[in-house]
Amino acid sequence: MTAARKLVTFDCRFRMHRAGCIESPTLAYETWGELNDARDNAILIFTGLSPSAHAASSAEDPTPGWWEEMIGAELPIDTDRYFVICVNSLGSCFGSTGPASVNPETGRRYRLSFPVLTLEDVAESAWLVVQHLGIDVLHTVVGCSMGGMSGLALCVRRPESVRQFISISSGTRAMPFSIAVRSLQREIIRSDPKWKKGDYDVGDPPIIGQRLARKLGMITYRSPEEWVQRFGRERSTSHERIEDQFVARFSVESYLENHARKFTGAFDPNCYLYLSHASDLFDLAEYGGSLDAGFRRLQLERVLVIGVTSDILFPLEQQQELADGMSVNCTDTQFAALDCIKGHDSFLVEMDAFRPVIWDFLA
Repeated sequence: MTAARKLVTFDCRFRMHRAGCIESPTLAYETWGELNDARDNAILIFTGLSPSAHAASSAEDPTPGWWEEMIGAELPIDTDRYFVICVNSLGSCFGSTGPASVNPETGRRYRLSFPVLTLEDVAESAWLVVQHLGIDVLHTVVGCSMGGMSGLALCVRRPESVRQFISISSGTRAMPFSIAVRSLQREIIRSDPKWKKGDYDVGDPPIIGQRLARKLGMITYRSPEEWVQRFGRERSTSHERIEDQFVARFSVESYLENHARKFTGAFDPNCYLYLSHASDLFDLAEYGGSLDAGFRRLQLERVLVIGVTSDILFPLEQQQELADGMSVNCTDTQFAALDCIKGHDSFLVEMDAFRPVIWDFLA
């Protein structure tokens, strides 16, 4: 564990949104910058499904974070001005309590005995960290992908505690295409004989299922336009022996294989299943019976919604729906449709497009 990652265990019985409780949850988080005397300069970042709390490097941990080019001195999320917090999602496997953690009541791993996880649980557990840091009102909540829905959950559940919201490549709820993709990913993992209904050997997890699920995910994270520009029909440069006649070894196949191998072994399969399912469950319409009722519960001063034209997982019309709904209660709602070709992952890799928009909003 690096010195930058902090762990806090809460002496409480954390009640889950749907049903059940977990005893004394632990949350992992990292911070950058300094909290001012007024305690009104805090920015909370919610991650996507798979990242840890290590969003950026620091003196304690100089390794690059997943949003390295966005957070730091004189960057859009300026750590000379703001106190920045990133919390590893409840249910994840990078320090926060989740299915891979040991249940203090039994002394054994939770596995599938972990209660049903929702993004409301992710939001409320992050709020525990915010309160632990002595903060009552957040200057801004930022959420990317799944994190955008987690952030929206916090905004609607604690409307008096968030002033500004930045939603990036997210939405008010998952739509049928993304639900279908994630459902298939979960089925692939559960179909691996090594999964054993969640009771797999930690040293021998369902690698094949994870690898295939990750490949499917990578196809939806990028765009067909990028595949054409980046790979075309180029063959892989690797000269390894090909034993399977059905593997043509195109460059795009090698790309998917490399990303799948990096992911498997680094992320716990049960945690992946829980967070994937939580992404499908969230729906702002549950707060009052309709999206309109949900939007009217918000009390935000300013909102920025960013979408990408090539995103097939959270398409641009979802971003427009979110921005239109936000404008009902928040007249200072800004909508940015970015013409990036790298699909859903654009917010991680096309920094030249995202930096100016976020800089202008926060400036």
